[in-house]
Amino acid sequence: MRSAGVSLFLLCLPFVHSEMMEQRPTTPNFNPKWLSNQDESSTDMQRTAPTAKPSTPQWSSNQDGSLTDKQGTEPTTKPSTPQWPSNQDGSLTDKQGTEPTAKPSTPQGPDNTNISFPDPQEQESTSKPSTPQKTGPTAQPTNMMVNSSAPTTPGTNETDEFSGPQECWDKKFTRASCDLVFCPPWERCIGGHCSCKTPYLCPAVENGVPVCGRDNRNYRSFCQVMAVSCRTRRPVMSHFGVNCGDSQPKFSTSIDPETRVVKVFVPHARRPNGGDQLLVCGETWDMAAANVACKENGNPLGAMTAQRIKSKKPKRFPGSCVNVRCQGYETSLAECVIYDKVWIGTKSIATATCYEAPSDTACGFKCVNGKCVSREQTCDGVDDCGDRSDEMCCKACRNGAVLCKTGVCVPKDALGDKQIDCLDGEDESPKQTLANEQEWVPRQLRNSDYISPKNETAKTREHLESRLECGVPNMDIVDDEVFEERGRSSRTKRVVGGIPSKPTQIQWQIALEDNGKIDCGGAYIGGCWVLTAAHCVRPNPSAFMVKFSLWKKSSAQGTTDIVPVKNIQIHPKYNASSYENDIALVQLEKLPFSDKCLEDNPAVRAVCVPWSTELFRINHTCSISGWGRTAEGKGSRVLLWANVSLIDNCGNFYGHRFNEDGMLCAGDLEGKVDSCQGDSGGPLVCEDELGVSYLWGIVSWGEKCGQPGFPGVYTQVAHYFEWIRLHTGWPAVTKFNS
Repeated sequence: MRSAGVSLFLLCLPFVHSEMMEQRPTTPNFNPKWLSNQDESSTDMQRTAPTAKPSTPQWSSNQDGSLTDKQGTEPTTKPSTPQWPSNQDGSLTDKQGTEPTAKPSTPQGPDNTNISFPDPQEQESTSKPSTPQKTGPTAQPTNMMVNSSAPTTPGTNETDEFSGPQECWDKKFTRASCDLVFCPPWERCIGGHCSCKTPYLCPAVENGVPVCGRDNRNYRSFCQVMAVSCRTRRPVMSHFGVNCGDSQPKFSTSIDPETRVVKVFVPHARRPNGGDQLLVCGETWDMAAANVACKENGNPLGAMTAQRIKSKKPKRFPGSCVNVRCQGYETSLAECVIYDKVWIGTKSIATATCYEAPSDTACGFKCVNGKCVSREQTCDGVDDCGDRSDEMCCKACRNGAVLCKTGVCVPKDALGDKQIDCLDGEDESPKQTLANEQEWVPRQLRNSDYISPKNETAKTREHLESRLECGVPNMDIVDDEVFEERGRSSRTKRVVGGIPSKPTQIQWQIALEDNGKIDCGGAYIGGCWVLTAAHCVRPNPSAFMVKFSLWKKSSAQGTTDIVPVKNIQIHPKYNASSYENDIALVQLEKLPFSDKCLEDNPAVRAVCVPWSTELFRINHTCSISGWGRTAEGKGSRVLLWANVSLIDNCGNFYGHRFNEDGMLCAGDLEGKVDSCQGDSGGPLVCEDELGVSYLWGIVSWGEKCGQPGFPGVYTQVAHYFEWIRLHTGWPAVTKFNS
């Protein structure tokens, strides 16, 4: 039979290596062959190396998308955001001179205060300006710290101990680059770019709070209103609640032209025609929030500075303020977390200077959207650019920010906040959550008065993830006692390089039977779909059967299911000589009178399909499994598994035959563990920080399995995410970017 297994070499002796070299010769043509076993009637797939030089596709840069639509054109008009300078009678008037239908009550007494403003020398800056400041009546302070590094030519960013390398910047990563970051629930990852969903794809969430739009419409969730905003590229959300008519005042933000003080009007969710005129407190004010405020007021590149000020010159302003915390993707401060209002007293308040392009060529760091910021503003966890490109290519983080494994800096308050920011979830891992909870915080900000968009986003993500079951095995069915009864101790003595799995341990492993013989493995990815190697199949579905929950290769167990094959999709660019694009989809037949392809089985779980080639890095420990040849040169009778490490620079071992676009290496350079003959099509599975397992590779080819210096070569599944999605649809391909 075509043995889909793993020759998992552990502590091989020299005579074993010699024996394997004789049993698995490498031939000049490197074409896959069928090898006969000495102890079984079945045959194993030989995993041989290609001779053809693979063509390497040229990499194409991601586009920012923050200023242009999908066709690359700029919006013809900027969204008009009503401003509301105070009238003498306390009413609100926008710049067009129109008043709201219902006039919010003007706070009296202690709600108003004389805020006096400092001399320029006394202002506190939360960010360093990247360009020379203009002089004049509305000029901002001239004493703020300016980028002290030597200016560079725009478009050429200098690396330092925090940012770089240049190769990463050349790829123009932004917050929309889902190769490095998660897309929010109102977007999905397509072609490495976060694209807007249609609003109806946002689900109705239990205990979710409806949202009032500035268009007087009621939206069922924060996700839905954000999907509309994403597609229209303008602020749509006003406030949480159901009072959405013309008479209900809407959220607005303005920046005082003289003082640059940021003001907001926040409607009451439960009281029609009511709301609060407030300033923004300075405690949590940063460039991410200032960018949002300036974008809301018509400046597409956001802010140049974000500052906190105190008083000297009397001016009439509201006596209360609210802290806001933004992530940077928002189109309005209404979409940020708003904390309870407090009396201003001696507290600082927020100001923002909106961005103007520098008059000369000096630029410390040029963002993907064309904005210039100082080098000191890169890799600090704050979205200074407005498109997050200043946080995307980092070697270390400044100011206590957290470095993700993918080289992205996130703010420290992102740890344990129930939203996955780092690609493999390390910011939400139990150890990070515990550390964040134990850290002493002088004063916790509260938002009992206002509903948190962050909490609503977490509800939507949890709902989406709950509908997709992949990457987490059912541990209730893994029975140690049953495993012991089947003779674990007697079998471990004859397996070199790996150990037998428990009978129901590897729940996404399948056996691919071809005319009664099992020669290859595969992985179940959900629905009616299985992934395997292209060299394991041919366009003849009737010749194949897929066996689920198979432990002994020669006999079924109580949980084994056998499903016929409906269709086989071999990658259209598969090269049988070079093993390029060695991947195939196997579609299963549906059950009679059912949309399912197999009965509910507690011993069967799907493995997740990765969408980013950056999800797991070199030296990450993963696992392989199968029924292939062992160190003794025989096919295993039970399913084996072992751990392997991801290996870098595989071209050093295989030269031009290794194609970085679509191939990866894993194993042990000492030859102790490897996949081998009979393992073709089987899964290489990696687990992230949250315990979710992904199909990182498919056993493809290699030389001298188990020999030092010859790691196994695998098809890199993430490279083919779009091709897989095209055939399977969304529900089957990923847990998080559905």
